[in-house]
Order: sequence, then C-alpha cells, then structure tokens
Amino acid sequence: MQPVSGSPVERVKAEQPATRLDLGRILNARQQISRVFRETPQFDCPAIGNALGCEFVIKLETANPIRCFKGRGAEVVASRLARGSGPKAAVCASAGNFGQALAYSGRARGVGVTVVASASANAAKIERIRQLGAAVELVDGDIEHARERAREIAARGDALLVEDSECLDTCEGAGTIGLELLDGSDRIDTILLALGGGALATGVGHVFKTLSPKTDVVCVQPRGAPAMAMSWRARSIVTTERTDTIADGVAGRFPIPAVLGDLLAVADHVPLVEEESIVAAMRMLYRRAGLVVEPSAALGLAAVLEDPSRYRGKRVVTVICGSNVLFDSFRTWMQE
Repeated sequence: MQPVSGSPVERVKAEQPATRLDLGRILNARQQISRVFRETPQFDCPAIGNALGCEFVIKLETANPIRCFKGRGAEVVASRLARGSGPKAAVCASAGNFGQALAYSGRARGVGVTVVASASANAAKIERIRQLGAAVELVDGDIEHARERAREIAARGDALLVEDSECLDTCEGAGTIGLELLDGSDRIDTILLALGGGALATGVGHVFKTLSPKTDVVCVQPRGAPAMAMSWRARSIVTTERTDTIADGVAGRFPIPAVLGDLLAVADHVPLVEEESIVAAMRMLYRRAGLVVEPSAALGLAAVLEDPSRYRGKRVVTVICGSNVLFDSFRTWMQE
C-alpha cells in the first residue's frame, strides 16, 4: 500500500478521481493556511490499537485556536476574499465549528463574517463565534433552516455565501490533512473520516485516492443522521425529515448534490454507527489516549468498535476532527 512518490509536480500529474477537487490546488492551499492549523500531531496510539488488534494512528485536528479541522478550509476562503476585488464579507450557516473557523480567519484578514445558526446549537460554540468578532443570527429549527437564512442574507449582495462542503475551498483546505498524513507515513491501510456535509471526507478522500489509491477510505455517519450515507448507497440524493444524534457537527438532512458526486468517487465504505458506539469511542479516546473529543470526532473509532474484523491487523488512521464539547455533556457521557 505504498503511496505515490515523487516531487509535488509529479504528484499533481498523478491520476485523480473524478471529483470537483484538484490536487494542485490542495498543494497550493497549504501556503494559504496559517501555521497554527497545519502540521498537526499524528501518532501511533498502542493503548487503543492493542485493544482492537490493529495499528491505530491518531491525526489530532484539535490542537489549534478553534479546536477543530475547519480552520484549514476557512483560511483558504478568507485568503481568497482578502485578495479579491469583491466585498470583504462572508456569511455562512454553521452548527458551530465552521462558524468559529470563519470568524477566526476573517478577523485575521479583515473580512467581516456573519454566522447563522440554530437557536438550539451548542451554546459554547456560539459564544466563541461572538468572541471572535463575527455577527451571529439565531433561527428557529435546525441547520437546514440556518442555511436558508444564510442564503437570504447573501442574496442582498453584500456578502459571499460560503456553503461548507459545497465551497471547494473548504474541501481542498481539509484535503491538506491527507497530504500531511501521507508525508508522515509509508503505509496507511484505512483512513477513517467523520462524514457530515462532506468537506473532510471528500478533501482527504481525494488526496488518498490520488496518492495512495489502495487505502480504504471509510466515511462514517451516525445512524441518527444518515442522509449522506443513504445518498451514497442510493447514488442519488436522499433527505430525511429529522436528525437524532449527539454528533451535532454532522447532523444534516439535505445532502448537496455536487458533494455527493465527489463522495461517490472517493469513498469505499460508508457505515452508520449507533449512539452507544459513539459514546464508547469517546470514553476510549479519553481513557486510553487522554483526549477530550466531541461526538463527531469519535465516529471513526466507533466504526472500528462496531466492525473490528474489518480493521484487524491493519494500519488504521482516524482524524480527530473536533473537541468543542460542553463540559456537563462530556462528564455525563464519561459515566458508565
């Protein structure tokens, strides 16, 4: 399972999967991303791997100012806006993490940011968005209602609508995680990725299917928010009426068609995991690796816990994508 070797130029010439993404742009994206979001820790975790019968590698995307991977894509978005001739303003809908990321990157580059979120969103995430200088508008309903409102604001013409996952900057920024993983390892049998809107899955998946095509790309959703997984299986858009999961960061109901097309080109397996498995994975990451993670970040390990034979004896990487979790909720989940 050797990755494609050679210089960056040779890598760009490697055969790429049929997605909207481009390896050359992902390589260039690294130069637009602040160092605080790049070269995050990646390490073997034998305390977990030995218990599961595999080599278990953690890519820690929480060791940065916003404690999640979203800063990579937001940096690319904000850099483009700051260089461009259009309005120096952006609006997005967010369950919290992408809103924080865009607020952070926008403030650093003089780009005004408005974040629309559900009134039921994680209160700590929303407060952090405000602290980072963004305007916040709360709406009744869920993330899909927030997206509708963000589109209305953008239609006035004074701010760029940034749809996380639909905007290629967010996917290609996330793809830089894959570059770092392959630079730091000569063999990865399986990469486990949380699947929500699809930026992480399609960005990292594109890099692996270009540079290490034999790596098994596994994109994981909670059974309580299965729209993208169901769409991947049906090979067409499937929507759901509601979501019911503690993994709020991946709880969408309306997959974006263009993102589904990208996912179909890079994902080998898209399992759905139970809530109990997500909590068990959070406990294992805390007790055996000392990591406080939000539920979405535990999806990869949850998939291993539910189907250990698929991963036994393999070198498996999971991306720990966020740690923005309410203390009281985390304390409750850590109790047996």
